[in-house]
Amino acid sequence: MKKTILTIVVVSAFAFTAFPQKLVTTKSNIKFFSHTTAEDINANNTKAVGTLNTETGDVVFSVPMQAFEFEKALMQKHYNSPKFLDTKQYPKAKLIGKITNLSAVNFKKEGTYPVTVKGEMDMHGVTKSIEEKATITIKAGVVSVNSKFNIALADYKIAFEKGKPSTNIAKTIETTVDATF
Repeated sequence: MKKTILTIVVVSAFAFTAFPQKLVTTKSNIKFFSHTTAEDINANNTKAVGTLNTETGDVVFSVPMQAFEFEKALMQKHYNSPKFLDTKQYPKAKLIGKITNLSAVNFKKEGTYPVTVKGEMDMHGVTKSIEEKATITIKAGVVSVNSKFNIALADYKIAFEKGKPSTNIAKTIETTVDATF
């Protein structure tokens, strides 16, 4: 009898525990893809960290720029150099935003929820306003965020007017974010 009452108390306490207000991820994959007739460039970064506040919709991601890994060592060297991203001077990209339609997400119920994130992204010393679509998926108590959007390099003062980079790197880079909180 005591064991049954204890089980009921524990299960009841668990059932009524509030969903955490602030979710944190260190399990993310930020990818970018550049396509030109000369070559395709893929890079992956698994070192980004992020937070998601389930009550306010605040979203923050910090991406260490030197953590992008390329299929070719020379691509990675060029990417980090002062002529390209200059990752020593600009070591991080940061997104600070808010989910504008947070009421559409029920963090206590499994499902897939389309959201819009509006905020500012800082990269290469330039801060720009952004508004992008994302998907929040809740399954077995795990929250995932996925988004795919384009970044125009010139918007962040990353532009190549002549030489090999102007033909080997796309002017707009496809960026994919997959994060598990």
